[in-house]
Amino acid sequence: MRLSVERKPVRIYPDPKRVIARFFFNGSDRAKEVIQRVMGISEETAFSIISPLLQEYSKRHRNITRVLNRHCSKLKPLLAELNIDYDTLTVYRKLLLGSYFTHEYSIESAAFFNPSIVEDPDRSELKEGEKRVIISFRAVGEGHISSITFRRALIDKNNNITVLPAGSYIDEAEIVRNAVYNKKLFFDKAVVTQINIDVLKEIEGKLDHHFEYANLRSAIIDSQKLQEDDMQKLEYDKILWLADSYYEIVFSLDTDISDRVIFPISEYERKGIEDARFVEFKNDDGSTTYYATYTAYDGSLIMPKLLQTEDFYNFRIMPLYGAGAQNKNLALFPRKINGRYAMISRIDGCNNYIMYSDKINIWEKPELLQQPKFTWEFIQIGNCGSPIETEHGWVMITHGVGPMRRYVLGASLLKLDDPAIEIGRLSEPLLVPNSDEREGYVPNVLYSCGSIVHNGKLIIPYGISDSSTGFAEVDLNELIARLLENEKVEEHVMA
Repeated sequence: MRLSVERKPVRIYPDPKRVIARFFFNGSDRAKEVIQRVMGISEETAFSIISPLLQEYSKRHRNITRVLNRHCSKLKPLLAELNIDYDTLTVYRKLLLGSYFTHEYSIESAAFFNPSIVEDPDRSELKEGEKRVIISFRAVGEGHISSITFRRALIDKNNNITVLPAGSYIDEAEIVRNAVYNKKLFFDKAVVTQINIDVLKEIEGKLDHHFEYANLRSAIIDSQKLQEDDMQKLEYDKILWLADSYYEIVFSLDTDISDRVIFPISEYERKGIEDARFVEFKNDDGSTTYYATYTAYDGSLIMPKLLQTEDFYNFRIMPLYGAGAQNKNLALFPRKINGRYAMISRIDGCNNYIMYSDKINIWEKPELLQQPKFTWEFIQIGNCGSPIETEHGWVMITHGVGPMRRYVLGASLLKLDDPAIEIGRLSEPLLVPNSDEREGYVPNVLYSCGSIVHNGKLIIPYGISDSSTGFAEVDLNELIARLLENEKVEEHVMA
C-alpha cells in the first residue's frame, strides 16, 4: 500500500513581467561607435530622448537613474580611450549613455522550477501554529540563463499555504570583492578549470601565500602586456574570472525578499546559477547561518559553489574545493555530525555519496552511500535537498530517474550518528508526475531542492516539469514507519 501523499491546491507560477535592468555590452569597437554617436548629438536632443525614457521606465524599475548612472560608469575605460572626460559629462548625457548599454531581462520568462524552502529568519507577529518560510527557485530567462529568485509564504496551523504576492520591482545587489585568497586553494581550483598550466605557474610565482584581488589583477595585467597572442591573453583573463567567483552581494534594506534576485555575476557562472539547496544550519554556539550549495555553469564547465547569509540581504559566495566538490547535487546537513560538517553529493552523476569535513568549503574523500536499486531510479539517484533530522534518523528526500527520463521523488532514512549507514529506503516512489504535471518546459519531471517539517508533516515544494511549483504533504511519522518497515522486509528477504 502506497503512502498517503496530499498534493496542496496552491501552485506558484513564473511571472514573465518581472524584469531586471542589465548592463549590455557587445564588444569594445561597437561600444565606442555608440558612444561617439551619443556624444555627437546636442544637449537638447539628449534631454529630449532621456526624459521620456526616465518617465516610462521609472514605473518598471526602482531608481532607474541609479541603474543608468552605474552602467555609464562602466564605460569609463572606453571613454578615456576616446579622450572623453567622464567627469565633465552632464547628468543627462551620462543617463543617456547608460541607457544605450542597458536592456531589460525577464528572469522568469522561460522556466521556473527546483524550489527549496527554509524558515524565514523573521519570525515576528506569527500566531500559534504558523510558520513563515522563504522559498527559492531556479528561474530561467532568455538564452537559458538561470538565476535564484525568492518568494515568501505563510503556513498556518492546518498546514494551509499562502504565498505572498511578489513585489513590482526587482533589485540587483551591489557587488563587493574584498576576499583574501589562499594561494594553494585558489590555484588547486584553477587547475581543475583547465587554465593553461604554464600561465598558472607564472602568476602563482608572483603572489604571496595570501593575496587580495588587487594583487592578482596587477600581476595579470603586467604579464598580459608581454603577450601578443590573444588566445594566451585569454588564459590570464580566466584566472581573473576565477577570482571573480569569490564575492559578496548586498541588497538594499527597503527591498522585499521577492524583489531580490541573485543573477550570474562571474564569468564562471555566466550561463547560470543552478539548483540552489538552502538549509538552515545550526552552529555550535546555537546561532543560525543559512547556506546554499549551487552549481555555477559557464557553458562548458560546472563549478560547485557555496552561498552564505544570515538575513537574506547580505550574501557571501565562494567556490567549493576538493575531490568531493565535483559535479552537481551537493546538499549540506543542517548541523555538524560528530564534530564535522557533512555533505551529500553525486560526484559521478549516478550515485549518492557522503563526505565529512572540518572546513565547510573543502570536501575530500567522498564515500559511496546509495546506488540505484529500484526500476524507477535505474538511471540515477540523487538528493532533493538537505537531510531532515528526526529522532529515528535523517530523512532524505531523493530523486530517481527511470524509463523515458521520468523524474520521481523517493525517500531514505540514514542513521542519526552515522549517516553513512542507510537504515531504509522506499521501494516505490513517494511522488510521481500526475496527468496535469507531465507537460511543460521539461516534461515528466518532478524535482525538489529542499523540504521542511511543520506540525508533524513533511512539506515538499516541487518543480512541475520546470514550469511551475507545487506542494506535497506527507505525515512524517507515517513516512518513517514505512522506511523502517521496508528495511525489516529487506532484512527478512536477505535472511
